[in-house]
Amino acid sequence: MPDAERAGQPAPVVLGDTSQGIEAILVIALDSAPVRLHESVAPRLAAARAVVLRALERGDSVYGLTTGLGAAVDTRLDADAIPAFQARAIRARAVGVGEPLSTVEVRAMLAARLVAICHGASGLSPVLAQTIAAMLNAGVHPVVRRIGSLGEADLSPLAQAFLPLIGEGEAEFRGAILPGGEAMAAVGIALPALGPKDGLALLNANAQSVGLAALAVDAMNKALDAGFMAGALSLEAFRANLSPLDEGLADIRALPSHRVGAAWLRGLLAGSDLFKPGAARRLQDPLSFRCLAPVAGHARNAVAAASHAVQNELASAPDSPAVLVARDLMLSSVNFDTTELALTFEAAGLALSHLAATSAARIVKLMSPAMSDLPRFLTRHGGSHSGFATSQKTVAALEAEIRHLALPLGAMTLPVADGVEDYAPMTPAIVEKTHAIARRLTRLGAIELVVATEAVDLRGAITLGRGTAAAHRFVRAHVDRLDDDRPMGCEYEALALAIEAGDLIRAGMAGNDGSDA
Repeated sequence: MPDAERAGQPAPVVLGDTSQGIEAILVIALDSAPVRLHESVAPRLAAARAVVLRALERGDSVYGLTTGLGAAVDTRLDADAIPAFQARAIRARAVGVGEPLSTVEVRAMLAARLVAICHGASGLSPVLAQTIAAMLNAGVHPVVRRIGSLGEADLSPLAQAFLPLIGEGEAEFRGAILPGGEAMAAVGIALPALGPKDGLALLNANAQSVGLAALAVDAMNKALDAGFMAGALSLEAFRANLSPLDEGLADIRALPSHRVGAAWLRGLLAGSDLFKPGAARRLQDPLSFRCLAPVAGHARNAVAAASHAVQNELASAPDSPAVLVARDLMLSSVNFDTTELALTFEAAGLALSHLAATSAARIVKLMSPAMSDLPRFLTRHGGSHSGFATSQKTVAALEAEIRHLALPLGAMTLPVADGVEDYAPMTPAIVEKTHAIARRLTRLGAIELVVATEAVDLRGAITLGRGTAAAHRFVRAHVDRLDDDRPMGCEYEALALAIEAGDLIRAGMAGNDGSDA
């Protein structure tokens, strides 16, 4: 076993041998795994660089190589101005404002850019790829302020990320913020000389959008698992009628998401006494219970579509101009466009907001004696105790914020760059708000899990399904029964953090394959 693995440290992630997926970005970002470039990367980058240098020698008119950038594309660069132009291109685009990205987000962005560079279409000097890898491995994390990109190439965040390569900007190293040049010197990383096209090759990509989208997909999957498990446990607590989950009913509806949701629920509830005739309390339940299968099934498919879009981006070369080595050619492209990513994330956020609405409704109904036949606010002590009454306010606040965040942002409406850049999908902002939805849905799911577990315990002798019994055990491992009133907010948050840490998945509940027992 390698020493790093034996010591509990993640093994290096090898980039460039095959298409890197979301999991590679997560390991690099969340676990601080080191990176190593596959042996095939260096010759690939060298071949692309040779195309750039031949184009320069021929005097070809190539955007960003022999011309200015943006609206200055009509400006021909003098040969002696090209080297200095590279650093100026980075400085001029480091215009981000707002809160800095977290260390995890910066690592995800750098990893996403490095994955794209390894495809060999950027034409940058090969030493730059090694320098980015060295920054990740040494823990030099540039300070990148999050507002400034519109989603048609993340120029501003990438410019901030690569200021340390020219000895400028700031970087976090071992918990301290240092001038960029000092941080690089502290770990012995030499500042690379920037050659023709290197400035644009570093910047003209979508790494903020893609890197942060990988983190958001992870958060959405965990939120979805929590929300789905909470909903299934609420069906048990409510003693719901499970006839809408009948396989025959799902089969006569030609909607894959409905079938996915129903099969997933049947698998989680397998073994529950609710499947016995006469076990349900009502002939027909409120829609927030009855419609859980199609709502959650569609949310699962929407998140899967967002994940697929991120995977496709990681398998793509986003550069412009892109180097086509086999044709000894450089062509301006729109490979940095992230419209599909933006729209799939909008759809995923909206789908999760529907799941949130049903969750909030179920929580309130479980606390209502008229609906659930359980003590009001799930307290055994009557009106002298609040029980879970005040938790409804947190539930309402979370659902309202999720619904607001799910409103579509839409495309850019203000043309920039002298009217040349008159469209942008606003992808970074969409990714960020979708991640915010996931974080809130996780907390809503945590509250529903606690409330449904308490309701189950108040029911007495009932038999839960295999998945819902595991959910009950998971909650009780973190949260005791509510007898006397106590501050529950910290317990909800702790449970949500456990879900975000992957404990729900490790408990064997999430990721159910949806198969029937």
